[in-house]
Amino acid sequence: MNLTLEGVGVTHANGHVALSDIDLRVKPAERVAIIGPSGAGKTTLLRLLATSLQPTSGAISLLEQQPWQIGTRQRQRLRARIGLIHQAPPLPPRQRVVTAILAGKLGEWSAFKSLLNLLYPVDISGAKAALARLDLADKLFERCDQLSGGQLQRVGIARVLYQSPQIILADEPVSAMDPVLAGHTLSVLSSEAAARGVTLLASLHAVDLAMAHFPRVIGVRAGRIVFDLPSEQVSQAQLDALYANEQLQPEPSITVQTPTVIQIPRC
Repeated sequence: MNLTLEGVGVTHANGHVALSDIDLRVKPAERVAIIGPSGAGKTTLLRLLATSLQPTSGAISLLEQQPWQIGTRQRQRLRARIGLIHQAPPLPPRQRVVTAILAGKLGEWSAFKSLLNLLYPVDISGAKAALARLDLADKLFERCDQLSGGQLQRVGIARVLYQSPQIILADEPVSAMDPVLAGHTLSVLSSEAAARGVTLLASLHAVDLAMAHFPRVIGVRAGRIVFDLPSEQVSQAQLDALYANEQLQPEPSITVQTPTVIQIPRC
């Protein structure tokens, strides 16, 4: 198994139970979508797997290592084998895209090479190839603050592809993209993971994208796994129950809102 969670729970300092009794096993090269209503615990689950959050109960195994039973330096080396795609990539506004992409290798490079990369990009062709997979090669030397939200998300994905990790964790990676671009980007990410034999877990709010691009779907609600099934076996009844009594239902691919007309009385 590439990752295993046994009886894992997370309780925050204020007493809020974010995750409870999570059992999960994912094999190498599996592609898994995590869906559920807002606040269900999807992001917390990905943070656990990225080792940026320590569980309050249970056991975690990643790439045959227990991250919280090894030393800090070993844990840093483990993190270099895990790629995390953020919903809002933490990219410095004035940073060039090429530098942002190459930062994917900072966990492997020496301090000298990392500093050198800030002065002059050490692998321009590698960064350009990663961007080209996402149709952004022409933005190689743009500043990050000159890009749209969807372009920044694609830069974050390209950085992880350049990193070449063994596990990719994606937290709402296409939320800022239009439906067509979101589908294309997920297709690229999924096909790249399959071609490289990389384990891919992605949290998604758009259920249709999860069903279309991932063979396995996990439904999470109130910090617990409600179902864990092949995508073709997930029923509409299960989806209705997953999102039941939620003020915000799962977002459709396109949301069209009717403008509100305000009538102003004549004086």
